[in-house]
Amino acid sequence: MTPSKDEKKHQLFLGLFIHSVKLGELKYFHNTAVFVDRSGNIVAIEPQCDLKKAEEVVFPKLGWKGGDVVVTAAEEGQFFFPGFIDTHVHAPQYPNVGIFGKSTLLDWLNTYTFPMEASLSSLPKAHRVYTRCIRRTLAHGTTTAAYYATIHVPSTNLLADLCLSMGQRAFIGRICMDNLGPDYYVDESADQSLKLTQESIEHIKAIDPSYALISPILTPRFAPACSVDAMTRLGALHRETGLPVQTHISENVNEVQLVRDMFPDCEHYAGVYDTYGLLTKKTILAHAIHLSNDEADLIACRGAKIAHCPCSNSALTSGEAYVRWLLNKRIALGLGTDMSGGYSPSILEAARQAALVSNHRAMPAGKWADLPAEERERAKLSVEEVLHLATRGGAEVVGLGDKIGGFEVGMQWDAQLIGLGVVDETVDEEDVGDHGNVDVFGWEKWDERVAKWLFNGDDRNVKKVWVRGRLVHERVR
Repeated sequence: MTPSKDEKKHQLFLGLFIHSVKLGELKYFHNTAVFVDRSGNIVAIEPQCDLKKAEEVVFPKLGWKGGDVVVTAAEEGQFFFPGFIDTHVHAPQYPNVGIFGKSTLLDWLNTYTFPMEASLSSLPKAHRVYTRCIRRTLAHGTTTAAYYATIHVPSTNLLADLCLSMGQRAFIGRICMDNLGPDYYVDESADQSLKLTQESIEHIKAIDPSYALISPILTPRFAPACSVDAMTRLGALHRETGLPVQTHISENVNEVQLVRDMFPDCEHYAGVYDTYGLLTKKTILAHAIHLSNDEADLIACRGAKIAHCPCSNSALTSGEAYVRWLLNKRIALGLGTDMSGGYSPSILEAARQAALVSNHRAMPAGKWADLPAEERERAKLSVEEVLHLATRGGAEVVGLGDKIGGFEVGMQWDAQLIGLGVVDETVDEEDVGDHGNVDVFGWEKWDERVAKWLFNGDDRNVKKVWVRGRLVHERVR
């Protein structure tokens, strides 16, 4: 990954910056300058600062010279926002986005998912799929992704190589599944599962020794997919290496029953992971829809994190996760697209669906009808809250809360430049342009503009994307 001439320079960003400072609160920095050094770190933030002040006052303090600085200024209707963090996504399933059939989770896996993943043993096919997946997620502002790959080492390593070359921050996991899966797509044994996992870890260590951009992540597909031997040894590997873990939990009621049947000596699903040393502060649990109170308490106690995947949960009719309940238990929570159970590569779409799903829990009907009205009302998530989950929440889930997810001195410049369509008085009524679905007329307050972006925005609003200061995506029209 050879930097361009400009990528070796310092960078100055001017305009409006918006980020979450805590759950439920966005902060707006108008007319602000953010200074990013050659390594991609934010080294200064100056309010009420234009280019002239930056050059005359701040550059000398930093020891910068004008010719060594690339300047990016937000235009009218534009703002800088932290990069999105996808805490749960299956890269090899990308070609299947939008294809659910008429089945639920376990049938869907056998009908669509396993055949697609197995086919990516072909490196040319894997290259096509992974390249498009990375490009598409970057175009939607995803600067960090926790990827599930396949059981194949070569194509898993290829995914790591591509993320590194394209500049997307990623956690890459070779899937472990030696106990449950079709004959054509399963690890032969626990020994093979661990051996292949370690091969992939060594490859990532070779291409990014400090895990500055790409990190391996231990990936037991879900508890029933792994033998007791494999789970035990993955737990030991987790303790030895300190590598993070990602897996699934309580996505579907039939899956929960399957876990009960397969692990009768464990108290519950979360207890299975805990028994084998896989429920720790570095564990990412996807879905968590059908958790018991005891399970949620155990997850909170262990410091494990949750990836909320509202699009997938609805598309596969798996259920509606009770996000407010999880947050109230002080469980860190981020958002996942869960492609291809989820139909979109966009974390913005996941954020809007998280808001809508939470509204469903507040409606006076269905299984929550007997709850007091005030408790149902508290289930609703605000615009500010779901955007927190998309950024700072996700950063905490992947263990990078001190590095990404916001704009603060010492954090890395993982960011996107968002542009909203400004409708002026001379607009041609027949020309809606290519600005996306967000129309701003000028009288909206900024919190209203952000709400319009959340519920109407798409990749056309993402003008530029940076990871560690490197420009990794730019919309050309």
